[in-house]
Amino acid sequence: MNGRRRQVVAGAVALTLAAITHAIVASDGRADAPAGQMTWALHFTPAPTLLEPAETPGLITPFMFLYALHDALFKPMPGKSMAPSLAQSWSMSPDGLVYEFVLRKGVKFHNDEPVTAEDVKFSFERYRGISAKALKDRVAAIEILDPGRVRFRLKQPWPDFMTFYATPATGAGWIVPKKYVEKVGEDGFKKAPIGAGPYRFVSFNPGVELVVEAFNGYWRKTPSVKRLVFKAVPDITTRLAMLKRGEADIAYAVSGEIGEEVRRTPGLTLRPTPFVSAHWLVFLDQWDPGSPWHDRRVRLAANYAVDRQAVNQAATLGFSKITGSIIPTSFDFYWQPPVYPYDPARAKQLLAEAGYPKGFDAGDFWCDAGVTEYSEPVLNYLQAVGIRTRLRPLERAGFLKAYQEKKLKNIVYGLSGVFGNAATRMEAFSVSSGVYAYGGYPDIDGLFREQAAELDRKKREAILHRIQQLIHEKAMYLPIWQLALLQGYGPRVAESGLGLIADYPWSAPYEDLRLK
Repeated sequence: MNGRRRQVVAGAVALTLAAITHAIVASDGRADAPAGQMTWALHFTPAPTLLEPAETPGLITPFMFLYALHDALFKPMPGKSMAPSLAQSWSMSPDGLVYEFVLRKGVKFHNDEPVTAEDVKFSFERYRGISAKALKDRVAAIEILDPGRVRFRLKQPWPDFMTFYATPATGAGWIVPKKYVEKVGEDGFKKAPIGAGPYRFVSFNPGVELVVEAFNGYWRKTPSVKRLVFKAVPDITTRLAMLKRGEADIAYAVSGEIGEEVRRTPGLTLRPTPFVSAHWLVFLDQWDPGSPWHDRRVRLAANYAVDRQAVNQAATLGFSKITGSIIPTSFDFYWQPPVYPYDPARAKQLLAEAGYPKGFDAGDFWCDAGVTEYSEPVLNYLQAVGIRTRLRPLERAGFLKAYQEKKLKNIVYGLSGVFGNAATRMEAFSVSSGVYAYGGYPDIDGLFREQAAELDRKKREAILHRIQQLIHEKAMYLPIWQLALLQGYGPRVAESGLGLIADYPWSAPYEDLRLK
C-alpha cells in the first residue's frame, strides 16, 4: 500500500472511530455541549448572603444556590445521604479524635485554580453560620498533610462531627477558594462568588434574579442545561401565571388552591417534595415571669387551639405530616410525642384557669414573609380562642437576622429544613446557648451536655428521647407539621431534579437536569 493510500485509509478509520465515539457519548448525554435555559420562579427574595456557604442560617434555602455554585467535601446525592464529592474518602481514628479527608484529584474552581487542603482549612475557619460555635469549640486543630489531604483533630470524641460537617446541617464543609476570597475580600466574594460547583456565577440582582451558566470543567459531569435563571416571584398567583405562560419552567411553593390548579392544568405537573422542614410556633417570652406565655397552661391552650390537619389540607393538599415535634421523623434519635388534638373548648378552659377568661393580647406574630400563607390560618385559630395577635411578616434575610440577634418578642413562626439528627436540630433551637434560643431550661441543658459526649448509641438515644419528652411536657413549642412543599413544572422539563435527593425540597443535582 503506497503512502497516499495509507493516509486515506487511516483518515477514514479515524473519522469512523470519531463518529462511533460521538454516537456512544451522545447516547449517554454527557458529551453534547450544554444548551437551553431553565427558569425558576422563587417564592422569596434571594439575598447575597444566601450565595455564601460561610453564612448558612439553619434553613435549607441557601443550598438551592450552593448546589449550583459550590461543592462540598461530602453532600447528599441521589441514593446517598453523604456522598463523596470534593473528597473521595474519609476516615476516623479508633478513639474518635481524628478525621482525615482525601481530596479528589484534578478538581478545580471556576477560575481554574485547583481545590486543595488549604482551601478546606480556610473554608472551615471562615465559616460563621448557625453552628460555627458548636463546630469550632470542639475542633482542636486542622492539619494540612499535603495538598490533597487534610486532618481534623477534635478536643474530645464527638459523635456528631460528620453530621455537622458533611451534611447540609451546616455549610462548613462547602469549599471556597482561599486565594480568590483573600484577593477580592468578603464583600467582593458576595458580589461575584467563585466556587467548584456545576454552574459558574454570571450575574445577581439582589432580590430580583440570579443567573448562572454551566461549568464545563465540573468533575462529576458537564451539565445538560447551559443557563439557569432564578427569579424572585413572591406572589403565588404570579408564579402560576409564569408557569402557564412558559416564562418559568419550575415554580416553587404553589400551595393550596394554586396547587390544585397546577394539578388540573394540562401540560403542568404538580410535584410534592416532602423534606426535613419542621414548622412550629416559638413562645419567645416563656422565660419572662411577667408574660402570659410563662404559664404552661397558656402554651397548652395554644396547642389545643390549632386544627393542624385542616391547615395541612388547605395549604398543602394534605401532603404535609403532622408529627407533634420540631424534629423530622427521619432523623436519628427522633421520639414520637403525642399529638395535641384540635380542642378549642379545652383551649378556652386552660386560658380561664390561667387567669385569662376573655383571652389576652399576645402582641406581634413574626414570620418569614415566605410562610405568610401558613402563618395566617394558625393565627386565625389562636384568635378564635382569645389569643389576639398581629401578623408581622419580614423579608427572609431580615427575619433571620432579627431572630438570631434576639430582637423579636412574643411569637415567632419557626422552621428549619437543614439536615442532621435530633441533637443537631435541638442544639440550635432548644438549648439555652442555641443561636435561635431566647432562653432554656436547666434540666434540658444538662441532659444535652451529657448526650454530646456519649459514644454509646443506645445510651445517647435514651438521653435524647428524654429531652424530647421534656420539650413536650413543658409545651415549649406549638409544633405544626413537617412540611411537604408543592412544586410545579412545565412541559419543557424532562428532568426537574425534584425528589432526586431524599428529604431535599429543591431541584438537584443541577447537572442532572434536562430539557425536552
